[in-house]
Amino acid sequence: MVNRVNILILFILVSVSFNVQAQNTSNTENRSIEVSVLRDKIAGAWIGQMIGNMYGLPHENKYVNAPGDENWPYGYSKSLDKLKKYEGAFSDDDTDVEYMYLLQMLKFGPEPSYAQLREAWMYHIRDRVWLANRAALGLMYFGYTPPYTGSKQLNPHWYQIDPQLINEIWAVTAPGMVVYAASKSDWAARITSDDWGVEPTILYGAMYSAAFFENDIDTLIRIGLDALPAGGRFTATVKEMIALHEKYPSDWKASRKEMAQKYYVSEPDLTKTIWNANLNGACAILAMLYGEGDFQRTLDLSCAMGFDADNQAATVAGVMGIINGMNGLPENLYLPIEGWTKPFNDKYINITRYDLPDANISMIIDQTLKEAIDLAILKGGRISGKTGNEVLTINTDAVFNPPLEFCIGPMPQMEVGKAVNFDFYTEANKMYDWSLVTGRLPDGLTISNGKLTGIPTVPGYSKVSLQLDNGKDKLTRDFNLLVRSENIAQSADTIYANVRQLNEKVLDSCWYTFGKSMYAKDVVVINDGKTSGAGSVFYSLAAKSKIPKVDYYGYGWKNPQKISMLALHTGCLEEFGGWFTSINVQYMNEAGKWVPVENISFIPVLPETDIVFFQPHFVEYVISFATVETKAIRIIGDAKIQSHWNKYTKQVSGFTSVTELSVYH
Repeated sequence: MVNRVNILILFILVSVSFNVQAQNTSNTENRSIEVSVLRDKIAGAWIGQMIGNMYGLPHENKYVNAPGDENWPYGYSKSLDKLKKYEGAFSDDDTDVEYMYLLQMLKFGPEPSYAQLREAWMYHIRDRVWLANRAALGLMYFGYTPPYTGSKQLNPHWYQIDPQLINEIWAVTAPGMVVYAASKSDWAARITSDDWGVEPTILYGAMYSAAFFENDIDTLIRIGLDALPAGGRFTATVKEMIALHEKYPSDWKASRKEMAQKYYVSEPDLTKTIWNANLNGACAILAMLYGEGDFQRTLDLSCAMGFDADNQAATVAGVMGIINGMNGLPENLYLPIEGWTKPFNDKYINITRYDLPDANISMIIDQTLKEAIDLAILKGGRISGKTGNEVLTINTDAVFNPPLEFCIGPMPQMEVGKAVNFDFYTEANKMYDWSLVTGRLPDGLTISNGKLTGIPTVPGYSKVSLQLDNGKDKLTRDFNLLVRSENIAQSADTIYANVRQLNEKVLDSCWYTFGKSMYAKDVVVINDGKTSGAGSVFYSLAAKSKIPKVDYYGYGWKNPQKISMLALHTGCLEEFGGWFTSINVQYMNEAGKWVPVENISFIPVLPETDIVFFQPHFVEYVISFATVETKAIRIIGDAKIQSHWNKYTKQVSGFTSVTELSVYH
């Protein structure tokens, strides 16, 4: 192992330019760590997460109404068979996305962009993706980039556990750079999530980074707490878990009971799930507090706390792995199969992601070490010492500045005569200079520092080019801005729909993933102007049937209307359906018959496939066509019948999910 590390360090010293190594760090707070120790702790992080993931899998979502029994140690149970089958560790969502991110760091450098990570998602992640991750992927295929892929307005699973189990790599490669690690973890978490849904990820980022130099678990939790927003929900939750531990110092079940009552049983409807980020984050805090620094006890507690147990077990075991280092982990947990002499037989077998290579675990550790050293030097650190005894000096005051890039999400929805106040920027690129370089804005509008304001006066499209400048580099991107005429859907006298009422009994029999209050009971919501939140989404869910179904939605007026554009705003989707596989537009002619419009076009086009992972939640399709004069118009198309593992859900007929259908002259 010494030779491997020495070769790696020599490579890094050659590859990093002299002027970067020679940065003046005299005005910063530095900490030093022996490279051999750093590698041992990085190994502990990877092996720890693998242990926690595979140890916790048999307990995933198993303990909800009550915690797991205290018949510890649980052992690998069913995971042992898979360890034997693959002759090593096998991938799961607690480690595979991190490994994917590591490969992007090796390819693009230690600070890859949102655009680069998006491309990796779309290439490697084609199955075994749920909740916020699945919603983010669908939005990526729609054309959006992070952080819009995780925003509350577009990703209805923004509050789920997803980001806290796939982003530890950003802190493992930022040892001792706590502020940097917390900020970068926050940035990366917004690929899939938003608001307090990202806060546990921030806490873990700070804890992982600090654990390279701090071994007391209570102190680490406090460091993580300090990294959280002062008024954040998870900030309050962590404090409450500390208070519960003080209240019941020897009774973890009593603490777990109070925690579950508040954050699961009494959780508001729209965010009540067993995968809630705040809920599972609370479980992990309790496991660490009651584990008192003992790896095995903490691991079993992580499982026994319940809910999405394998995820919290993996993340917590990773923290413990950094604290203890590889040499401090229990041997029976990383050598569970007789005859193995290296941790998990030095094999990481990919069974979850498309074209993600199998790897030697030792290679993954060395690659992570390289990225950690590269990043430390990039941020003002340095390597010193003789070969075999190298020391890495780290600038602990390092800060994370997001890469320069445009972030692409919904364009402003503008109507003639209505005030516009739209930000092209996000928090990730707000600090950069914005300017209009070519094109003409719609009449009545101005742009300043990336903010579009004014009152548009003329309908139509306007092509403009905007420039983003960080003082060193510049980027330019084209935008096609649409000003619409007045939406006449709300003035309709009739709503046409083949299903007018949600069949709540059928819905209740299904494996649905949103709070019941999300679903409207009547189709009348499709022209109420509301595109998100409680009561905004109509499901055309009717009786159970495997027969394909055609859905339609439209409007009628007493007087003829000239119409050339519709805008369909979809709602949240389920694993078992909710989307159109085709859409056409029909209008009613003078004879009272439905006939197709001519020259129809979609912006953007519908997904090229009806596979579930390509379908976006809460997006708008603008449908243009040759102007028709009519008293009625509708969209009509096939509703997807999606197979599902749940035996009751399998019998559900196709249905579609709609929040709004707008109509324009």
